[in-house]
Amino acid sequence: MKDLFGKALLDYHNGNYSEDIITSTNISDEDELPLPYLFRGFKEMPKLEQKALKLVKGTILDVGCGAGSHSLYLQEKGFQVKAIDISKGAIEVAKNRGVIHAEVKNILDETDTFDTILLLMNGTGIFQELVQVSKYLTYLKSLLKPNGQILIDSSDIKYMYEDEDGGFWMDANSNYHGELDYFLSYKDEKEVPMKWLYLDFDTLKLACDTVGLNCELVLNGEHFDYLAQLAL
Repeated sequence: MKDLFGKALLDYHNGNYSEDIITSTNISDEDELPLPYLFRGFKEMPKLEQKALKLVKGTILDVGCGAGSHSLYLQEKGFQVKAIDISKGAIEVAKNRGVIHAEVKNILDETDTFDTILLLMNGTGIFQELVQVSKYLTYLKSLLKPNGQILIDSSDIKYMYEDEDGGFWMDANSNYHGELDYFLSYKDEKEVPMKWLYLDFDTLKLACDTVGLNCELVLNGEHFDYLAQLAL
């Protein structure tokens, strides 16, 4: 990968902000991802994220930390936080902003254990495909301390397949409707496309049941999104 996401974060952090990230999927048109939004404070965060940050306890792993906004807020509250992201640029920015413990790392390479694992901004995205959900959940479970928790958010994007008559045009023979091809570009450069998974709550709960995790709905968002709490 070219790490265009990290490049964009570095540009913004270093005062070279001139344009935003452009994203699209195989079922949606191009959309702007405003860089200032990735540097937001607690008051600018959606209610789901605010709720998740209020529910944390103990030692924390912030998965896919981006520019480090969640980690910084929790550090200021006195929590011990480890922030990880596969983007080298994102980790550089997070460190420069003051995140004490930040590493370039894939979640499947993590070996420490935690009281709270955070996966926010569609945390199920990193699972990539429905067939991989159990693998990721089993691994996340292994990183929990006794009485630990996973706080994760996602959306049921079934609404994106709705037609004008209120019916759905999903192909019954195709893959799960939340499996998307995700495209990102920045300053006329295109990132290598990646798989990205949106998971409805019932499907997440069923997957959790199969790997021995309790799954509870914490809060519904304003647009088919939700926050869930997973525990042993």
